[in-house]
Amino acid sequence: MMQALTVLCAGWHHRLRLLASILLLAINAGNTLEAQTPDPADWASVVAEARDQPLFFYAWGGDQLTNDYLAWVGKRVAAEYGIRMTHVRLSDTADAVSRILAEMQAGNTDRGAVDMLWLNGENFASLKTNDLLFGPWAEQLPNFALVNADANPDVRFDFTLPVEGYESPWLRAHLVFYYDSAYVSEPPSNVAALLNWAQEHPGEFTYPRPPDFLGATFLKQALLELVADSAPLYLPVQESSFAEITAPLWQYLDALHPLLLRQGRSFPANGPELRRLMADGEIALAMSFNPTEAVNSVLRNELPDSVRTHLPDRGMLANVSFVAIPFNASHKAAAMVTANFLLSVEAQLRAQDPQYLGGTPVIDLSVLSAAEQAQFADSRQSHPSAPPVMDEGQQLQEPHPSWMEALELAWIARYGSR
Repeated sequence: MMQALTVLCAGWHHRLRLLASILLLAINAGNTLEAQTPDPADWASVVAEARDQPLFFYAWGGDQLTNDYLAWVGKRVAAEYGIRMTHVRLSDTADAVSRILAEMQAGNTDRGAVDMLWLNGENFASLKTNDLLFGPWAEQLPNFALVNADANPDVRFDFTLPVEGYESPWLRAHLVFYYDSAYVSEPPSNVAALLNWAQEHPGEFTYPRPPDFLGATFLKQALLELVADSAPLYLPVQESSFAEITAPLWQYLDALHPLLLRQGRSFPANGPELRRLMADGEIALAMSFNPTEAVNSVLRNELPDSVRTHLPDRGMLANVSFVAIPFNASHKAAAMVTANFLLSVEAQLRAQDPQYLGGTPVIDLSVLSAAEQAQFADSRQSHPSAPPVMDEGQQLQEPHPSWMEALELAWIARYGSR
């Protein structure tokens, strides 16, 4: 544990020094950062300015279905607005954040390479805290009304942090477990039961190696279930109490890891690799942050028809996916127009369809016309592999973003050399 704390402290001290230098640069940039053009309140002028602009959309590229969906988005905004969208595929969103920070340090305040960025949590916190995002703009998009934010306040928070119009939502997601019912008759009902299940089915489960997003999400899910009081997890992490609060997690993982695939000596890199392990029959229980992962994969013949989706009984981590525009984006108008398209009925309907993405819409279907609601009902095809509908009471909200980095660092210090 001392080794974990040493790495944790070193990571946070380095981060604080970096943030302090960035903040100083942001202050020195002064009036340049305050220039908020184009004006999202004048939507006609935004659309006119976006016409024939290029757009460099930096987004995770680790899932082919998502890549195909964004390629379709690119074709649609090209046909509708002449926007020439390039999906810059990321393996880690932090790479794009580092690029924005480097541009700031170099004095590049209006010719940024990143026009729009898919981000969440700690990356949003780093950029917004240091005034490195353009905005506010999101709630002035014409299609933002479809989100019905007053009735769905979670779209105004990202890992507990107020969004305040600096990000636009585009999908919802929550953690699920999926399993092969040909081998598993009763999936574990919660994280504690997972340990008992793994004792009876050694080698049949594993999770992605942190700092992969899905792997880090598993750590947060487990911690939320194991702690007696989750309230501290929604405040910035404190080094003085980190060891005490997380002790049940490390005790749990110490017991679980020998029961994992390959006795926990190696871990899959990400969600797609985890899915391939299930497809190859190496494991019988897996997880995803896309609720329709199993349906999508069965329909594409990547997983057997016997795969089913399960929601444990202690609630599941849920969040909203956002896009943001850096302060120095070269093509802000094209970014806003594309973000608005992502919220359109057309884009949300295609995103929900398992044939194309199988995501969860972020717009509120109750505000749509009866005909539009019927379209969404039709595309939400019932399937044996489909997840149960999760109600609001089953959703666990994301902890403060500082916990994600702290857990990743501590996990790497404790288990990373194996």
